[in-house]
Amino acid sequence: MDNLDTQVLDAARRWAAAGHRFALITVACTWGSAPRPPGAWMILRDDGQVQGSVSGGCIEDDLILRAAAGEFTGNAPRLLRYGVTADEAHRFGLPCGGTLELVLEPAPDAALLEQLAQRIATGQLARRRVALASGIVSIEGGCAGDSLQWDGETLVTLHGPAWRLLIIGAGQISRYLASMAQALGYRVYICDPRSEYADGWDVPGSERIAAMPDDAVTELGLDPRSAVVALTHDPKLDDMALLEALKSPAFYVGALGSRTNNSKRRERLLQYFDLSQAEVERLHGPVGLPIGSRTPPEIAVSILAEMTAVKNGQNLPSTATIADPYACQTT
Repeated sequence: MDNLDTQVLDAARRWAAAGHRFALITVACTWGSAPRPPGAWMILRDDGQVQGSVSGGCIEDDLILRAAAGEFTGNAPRLLRYGVTADEAHRFGLPCGGTLELVLEPAPDAALLEQLAQRIATGQLARRRVALASGIVSIEGGCAGDSLQWDGETLVTLHGPAWRLLIIGAGQISRYLASMAQALGYRVYICDPRSEYADGWDVPGSERIAAMPDDAVTELGLDPRSAVVALTHDPKLDDMALLEALKSPAFYVGALGSRTNNSKRRERLLQYFDLSQAEVERLHGPVGLPIGSRTPPEIAVSILAEMTAVKNGQNLPSTATIADPYACQTT
């Protein structure tokens, strides 16, 4: 469940508390190009107000019109399809013949939405199951390896907790990275044992861990929805975090520095620490995609771009040329 859909859940709870009737629409499956991924949420209130999205806008407009025409009555969930034909795909702005299957719940159970929110708030993963044939919606415990399931009859979506990012180092790059990562739905933690950096950390929404980097990694209990980025540029600190993070199931582990520095880092990790070749090869260093970034915000963008690509299973360049922001400039 990404940050946008968490906002949808919060809005749904407010609307339910205020006595509004609303429909919940979930993207179940996509073919071709689609603006929103499977599992994305949208809610449509009885007065036409919308929160969230399932496409680039055209399908939302059609859903609003259909709701106003009285099509979404009753309580039973149902399947909606868009873009089945080329003409329909063009009409609804689905590029390259894209197709969407949506599960519509005309009147979702407010108590179950509240239960889901409470599970997420306490750091639990939850699976939300919608059975079209019976109309039964249920909430059950989830596991880190769970994923969305859709067989045309039953939709199972995975919710909470947010993706997590542990940043080692409270410098300038970290400030931009922490703010941008929260916009992408990450729960951000910062660890820096250097008081001259950590004491001035004031990025809203982030959580500071007062521990050494290796202890911070252990304390968080990293799972496949976790990422670690080491940005102190101090081997004594960065390596402490990396030696634990690379042994964890975290989906992304990166470290700041030039290719030369990262090559030396890999040699250290292999020679002095209990890490295998395969574990060291998991390290993304130089951290970030090669977009010519030099300033702290540009480097933060490159890091999040690479994290997003890894999270989404996209192929990445075999080598990176991210500039070392601490390197001396020559003319």
